[in-house]
Amino acid sequence: MTISKNQDGNNLVIALEGRLDTTTSPDLEKELKESLDGVENLTFDLAALDYISSAGLRVLLSAQKTMNKQGEMVVKNVSEEIMEVFEVTGFSDILTIE
Repeated sequence: MTISKNQDGNNLVIALEGRLDTTTSPDLEKELKESLDGVENLTFDLAALDYISSAGLRVLLSAQKTMNKQGEMVVKNVSEEIMEVFEVTGFSDILTIE
């Protein structure tokens, strides 16, 4: 998985490419821990994300909980396959998806 970050002041965009699973989710978790201080608007761009596992969902949920305290989080460019996972797991009700 490739993680691309673009920070502009208190806005952070994280683009994910590849597979967010048990193997790669610790990388994203580490990246978020290092990056979220002072961030008020977090955007995940999932246009190039091919797959998400329960481990990946857990990282997104953790990021959402953090952002609930300090700002807002949006998930963009979700493919049909990933959206189906969000809907089946109920994440479509938890996350703000555009």
